[in-house]
Amino acid sequence: MSPRGEHTKQKLFESTLRLATAKGLAGLTVDEIAAEAGVAKGTVYYNFGSRDGLIDALLRYGVGQLAERLRAHTGEPDPVVALESMVDTGLEFIATYRGFSQILVSELWRTPGQWHETLSLLREDIISIVEEQLHRVADAGRLPAGVQVPTAAAGLFGTLLVVALDWQVFQPHRPRAEVRDGIMLLVRGVAGANGG
Repeated sequence: MSPRGEHTKQKLFESTLRLATAKGLAGLTVDEIAAEAGVAKGTVYYNFGSRDGLIDALLRYGVGQLAERLRAHTGEPDPVVALESMVDTGLEFIATYRGFSQILVSELWRTPGQWHETLSLLREDIISIVEEQLHRVADAGRLPAGVQVPTAAAGLFGTLLVVALDWQVFQPHRPRAEVRDGIMLLVRGVAGANGG
């Protein structure tokens, strides 16, 4: 995608999020999205075909952005420190894109939901990144016996989303580092007290 096309997608992403945060996904119209983004209505149709095509693409785009940020920490030598960096990055992303995170939480576990198939695939992308790190923790001998990596990865992802939104909605005055450390207490409980 050209830099201009990427810029347009980012504008549409942020505009859709602002509107969805205020009124939810269901009631959004192409007219509103285009007006909010400052682009012609035809631009939305040209790029995405329909309102649903736009929302589907933006869900993929948003999760892709999160996945890219999480993957940036996979090279960290200490796997528990890598998890901590991922948690911090996830919190930063959720704080920046609170509306997107609210959409994820409200739509991800709605069954059946219009975006369930797309979000299920996207969830797998994120969880596979977390699983990879947890396997590294296990390979380092720092995962207690009996801990199932897929369950732990899903639990960490769910915890991150719910705790981060609780922070944003009910305790926005708390520093991100404090929230991260609270989540890491849970992770270190799984990863062993000698972690990090």
